Amino acid sequence: MHFLHSQETLSIMDWILRAIIAFFFLLIITKLLGQRSISQLRVIDFAITLVVGNIIAHPLSDEKLGLEGSIITTITLVVLYLCGVFIIFKFPSIRRLINSPPITVIQNGEILYDGLKKSKISIDVLLEELREEKVDDVKKVALAAWEPNGKLSVFLDPKYEPITPSMLNIETKSFYLPKTIIKEGKIDFNELKSFNKNENWVISELDNLYQTNVKNVLLATLDDKDNLKVFLYK
Repeated sequence: MHFLHSQETLSIMDWILRAIIAFFFLLIITKLLGQRSISQLRVIDFAITLVVGNIIAHPLSDEKLGLEGSIITTITLVVLYLCGVFIIFKFPSIRRLINSPPITVIQNGEILYDGLKKSKISIDVLLEELREEKVDDVKKVALAAWEPNGKLSVFLDPKYEPITPSMLNIETKSFYLPKTIIKEGKIDFNELKSFNKNENWVISELDNLYQTNVKNVLLATLDDKDNLKVFLYK
């Protein structure tokens, strides 16, 4: 395990072993940090991500820096991060100190310039965010706030909201997410079992409805009404 420590020179295999260990170590660290640090880069999340990336990267490009020290430092930082996240959840006053409140940038169809300055975003960025939310006119926006995680929350004026069945008092069926029973030519027998179906049923349905076999199926889903949807390789 000498490749973990600082060396005057490292062989090609030593560099490869360092990279492999660093790669899997970062995967483990990312798992420990949780999905929150990936999807919502708030202040504490951004800081830990930036620091950990730099600590691990340096030994991968400089043989005189040991990987062992980087791993120990990273583990320490992760422990501190997890403690920090716990404290933020436990004590709202500290949470407010670290996580800034949302900043209103549009209200009743009007752009608030002070809000843009506080959130440090330009008109171009604001318009880009609105386009991503499928909003074509600022005047249609009742409220837009720049969140601490760097995303724009948009609420349209009620008269511009899409019409939904509930507005028209139309009864709808309960939502059911279809399950994947075939993926890339392979049957998922666990999902199939949950429908009380077997492989023979799948083969028969594919032959009757699509005149094909399992190997030609890129994706197949099944819902609670036994509706089979098949996507073939093309």
